Amino acid sequence: MERGEGKSLKTINKYACACSIVASMISIIFGYDTGVMSGAMIFVKKEFHISDVKTEVLAGILNLCALIGSLSAGRTSDYVGRRYTIVIASVLFFLGSVVMGYGPNYTILLLGRCIAGVGVGFALMIAPVYSAEVSSPSTRGFLSSLPEIGISTGILLGYLSNYVFAGLPLRIGWRIMLGLAAIPSVFLAIGILRMPESPRWLIMKGRLREGKEIMHKVSNSPEEAEFRLREVKRNLGMDENCDDDVVKISVSVKKQDEGVWKELLLKPTKSLQRILLAGIGIHFFEHATGIEAVILYSHRIFAKAGVHDHKHQILATCGVGLTKFSFIVLSTILIDRVGRRKLVLTSVSGMILALTGLGTFLFLAEQSGGKLIWTLVLSIITTYSYVAFFNVGLAPVTWVYTAEIFPLRYRGLGVGIGVAVNRLMNATVSMTFLSMMSAMTIAGVFFMFAGISVIALIFFYFFLPETKGKSLEEMEALFTKSKDSMNARKEVEIGNH
Repeated sequence: MERGEGKSLKTINKYACACSIVASMISIIFGYDTGVMSGAMIFVKKEFHISDVKTEVLAGILNLCALIGSLSAGRTSDYVGRRYTIVIASVLFFLGSVVMGYGPNYTILLLGRCIAGVGVGFALMIAPVYSAEVSSPSTRGFLSSLPEIGISTGILLGYLSNYVFAGLPLRIGWRIMLGLAAIPSVFLAIGILRMPESPRWLIMKGRLREGKEIMHKVSNSPEEAEFRLREVKRNLGMDENCDDDVVKISVSVKKQDEGVWKELLLKPTKSLQRILLAGIGIHFFEHATGIEAVILYSHRIFAKAGVHDHKHQILATCGVGLTKFSFIVLSTILIDRVGRRKLVLTSVSGMILALTGLGTFLFLAEQSGGKLIWTLVLSIITTYSYVAFFNVGLAPVTWVYTAEIFPLRYRGLGVGIGVAVNRLMNATVSMTFLSMMSAMTIAGVFFMFAGISVIALIFFYFFLPETKGKSLEEMEALFTKSKDSMNARKEVEIGNH
């Protein structure tokens, strides 16, 4: 039971859940923009007669431009609030979708993809932060993983859109696929304005009465709300007993705010160094292990395995989306029960096995010219297995973990840096996969991803302490003690054998 919060934390607050669900709609739009390009690229390539290099650029530019959004989203969310940052992301998605749906040529299509990419950077940073800040410690894993469910839902919808509109005339089908995302963007921008601002952000800005009112709404009892309020005030250096409606933020606090970049990146404390290492590391390995290659280029993978019909490739790709969605839903049940650390270690171990198997069967399929049915079947099974293991652990834990480990005054910037690294690795994989496939064969690429996954497993074992059940305000202390705690854990594990 969580200290000071009683039994109330065993249930999910419906208001907090509703807030997280609405915020997660931005992730559905992002997921759709990612997934829909997988099949749309087949038809774009046909109409514009573009090379593989231009195809890679079209696929990866979304995430490259997301760097701009992610690096500016942290400061933006600290300045205008979490809620209005979601509105900004919605507007960017709307504009990007309209431009892509128009897409008279490759250049304009690329421009629309860039605009949507900036929206991606905002969305990936703000959705998990907002969800984490309205949720209680015992349900934070579940609510903070809702954006990841949103992404998986969007990717599946994108794949289904590919399948449904694939039969339309070439000039119409892919434009409808890409332009559809404009519709939910409008509804989200309107809907989020009916949701409350993050109580932690309000308190950080000195608006104590508003923050207190919302904290009581998103908590299961007055005792829990007061406990969370005291922790936020303590973390910000405020008097815990201060009950004023509005508190003027002192000049010294404002100067401290302005020094966040310097404190976090140039002169971090030991605990902040460990937090930054964990946050950057988990985002780096999430995409360095190759998931974007499967999400964007699954039709190429299945073609190499022996599926030659475009319609069948898209149908098999829908299986990727369905697997991703199913296991991300399972992860929301497990993340607060099993814990972040155990879940991610199990996840990456399974990914290593699946990637090794996928590389092996694709190698055999290539050697046989794609004529062996059993290599085709096993290639599809190991592809789905890899997606399943990734989404049951590493995918949701990456976003939950980063949103919860940074202290409040560093959270916007810290998560923004993590997202920037995440998008950089995503863009690297998506913009080089076809070139790597030509240079080292598709089997060689997946063997490489398996090797990177082994390194990731070692990193996670040594640098990711368990955060399950800890309040957001306890994280810095946890990482101060993390080295001693992990050494003690190893001694206990050795003693048990």
